[in-house]
Amino acid sequence: MKIVTILGARPQFIKAAAFSRALKIYPNIEEVIVHTGQHYDQNMSDIFFQEMDIPKPKYQLNTGGKSHGAMTGQQLEKTEEILIIEKPDIVLVYGDTNSTLAGALAAVKLHIPVVHIEAGLRSFNRRMPEEINRILTDQISSYLFVPSEEARKNLLNEGVDKNKIFVVGDIMYDVSLYYKKKKVKPIWFDELNIDKFILCTIHRAENTDVPHKLKNIFEGLSTSKSPIVLPLHPRTLDKIKKVGISIPTNVFIVEPVGYLEMVWLEINSEFIITDSGGVQKEAYFHGKQCITLRDETEWVELVQSGVNILVGNDIRKIKSAINNVQFTCIDNNIYGQGNTAGQIANFLEVNI
Repeated sequence: MKIVTILGARPQFIKAAAFSRALKIYPNIEEVIVHTGQHYDQNMSDIFFQEMDIPKPKYQLNTGGKSHGAMTGQQLEKTEEILIIEKPDIVLVYGDTNSTLAGALAAVKLHIPVVHIEAGLRSFNRRMPEEINRILTDQISSYLFVPSEEARKNLLNEGVDKNKIFVVGDIMYDVSLYYKKKKVKPIWFDELNIDKFILCTIHRAENTDVPHKLKNIFEGLSTSKSPIVLPLHPRTLDKIKKVGISIPTNVFIVEPVGYLEMVWLEINSEFIITDSGGVQKEAYFHGKQCITLRDETEWVELVQSGVNILVGNDIRKIKSAINNVQFTCIDNNIYGQGNTAGQIANFLEVNI
């Protein structure tokens, strides 16, 4: 059996690495990896693939830096060309990027079954391009591997055939368990001269591109009694300076970190503040409370269980959450046992 896996961003490569490792015990399964280049990441060097134990892609499409429509269209065209050459038995996609939707569309138009990992997630905010990508990909996929019962319910409510849906847990839990052992302390950390700290990440355009939201977030962060470590992309820092936002003295701005350094920071933090969907889950996997700088989340189970609180960019909510964090007992079974990739690989081996 041949699988073509479509990936477009560094987080997808890290998730896909867990599945690729699971395939090693199935010699009859061949995986061909396609990197659409949706997100150009200078950190994805040869060293990145070696350190992270990730297979390198066979195809590089370089489709980044375009509008959503132009990017998706080019990805669709180039992916179709590859599928015609490779003639796979299935096409596998992850999550909710433009690459996910383009890969699924290219496959289904060639009558190739689509496997969607991380299916069924919904923010119920259709202004997010990711939400549209999720919904459309789920509707045209043949096999939907969902991380939770909540995701399964979302699909059933949209009329998806229950026989296509498989609750297997979250592949990110597999990833967290694997890379936890490989975590790396940032070389600059000791220079901060701090002991306890809160980890914060801000990257979503809905926050970084709206000056008053950014201002509110930093005003909220300034109320923390503990130091806050904030890895921040230089582009976001430039935006902060241009709109005249002053960095609070309790916030330590650092350069973006690699994944293994991020894992170290997550594990060693008091708790986490973020607008990232992935980091929300990683906080949970590492036993940390999470404050989410959004008004909605795809990971509603975490909010319902009390380990995640939504504060948006409301100053009072941010202040209250930061200064009243109370540890909640965390059930690590919400997203499975850390063997999601193995379950999916075994299913495909037996059923396709």
